[in-house]
Amino acid sequence: MLVIPESIIADLVSPADAYDAVAATFAAMARGQAYNFPVVREALGEGRQYGFKSGLDRAGGMLGVKAGGYFPANMGRGITNHQSTVYLFDPDSGRPTAMVGGNLLTALRTAAASALSIDRLARADARVLGIVGAGHQAGFQLRAAARVRQWERVIGWNLHPEMLPKLAATAAELGLPFEAVPLDRMVEADAIITITSSPAASLMAAHVGAGTHLACMGTDTKGKQEVDPALVAKARLFTDEVAQSVTIGEAQHAIAAGTVREGDITPLGAVLTGAHPGRGSADEITLFDGTGVGLQDLAVAAVAVARARERGLGVEVEV
Repeated sequence: MLVIPESIIADLVSPADAYDAVAATFAAMARGQAYNFPVVREALGEGRQYGFKSGLDRAGGMLGVKAGGYFPANMGRGITNHQSTVYLFDPDSGRPTAMVGGNLLTALRTAAASALSIDRLARADARVLGIVGAGHQAGFQLRAAARVRQWERVIGWNLHPEMLPKLAATAAELGLPFEAVPLDRMVEADAIITITSSPAASLMAAHVGAGTHLACMGTDTKGKQEVDPALVAKARLFTDEVAQSVTIGEAQHAIAAGTVREGDITPLGAVLTGAHPGRGSADEITLFDGTGVGLQDLAVAAVAVARARERGLGVEVEV
């Protein structure tokens, strides 16, 4: 088994690698060649979450699981709040093949999924990007979105506005003007990324204009919520996996209210394969419910393993 520590992941997997790996995964899912196993997620108290996401990709020859979660006290320890590790197995024999640090990989694959949705679903003339949230993941989201579209400016909102300067600095690195705005000015955005860990909706229907694309990336647990269910109900809905969208994703609340049905939600992979046309008109609101699936983690971890083996990196251990 090859052990790949977190410290070398950045040298092995680029944002472009993550984008290609996630796109291939979504396409494999849409073709029925890959599927995720049920998510296990447990609350540990004091805001801590721990769980497992796993799956099998027959097309990519990948079987594995990501174990990890969210530990809000970690910032005080000088480490990131999100901690995870990906374990890969030989799908034929079940023998473990790799143990891979999953923190950066999670950030890269989440941003890649959001960027994929923007690339395929936002209007061709989208020029203003809005970001709701300014935590650790927000910078990854902004960089990934900047890879797929030419933005003229970025507007941002966060519950704790003192965190916005870091996001502004990322925008400056990309050569993009940035402005902190109240939520009602999100209506100026052509595409909006929500990336918070909120238990209650912050982005309301009145904050979103016609023709906007929403990439809702923060809701991945039962009870979380970033977006007004009325906004979800009026949008054309897409997701990484429908089963997760209706149970732990942003759609869970509209489903519970009876304003959205499971059949109203389309896997983004269907757009990538050409089975679904995607956006229907310039005026409709499109919404990608990015719940984060285990197959994404396996795909980016597999890239790390392949690169590490090519370069003679990592540590081989007997199991």
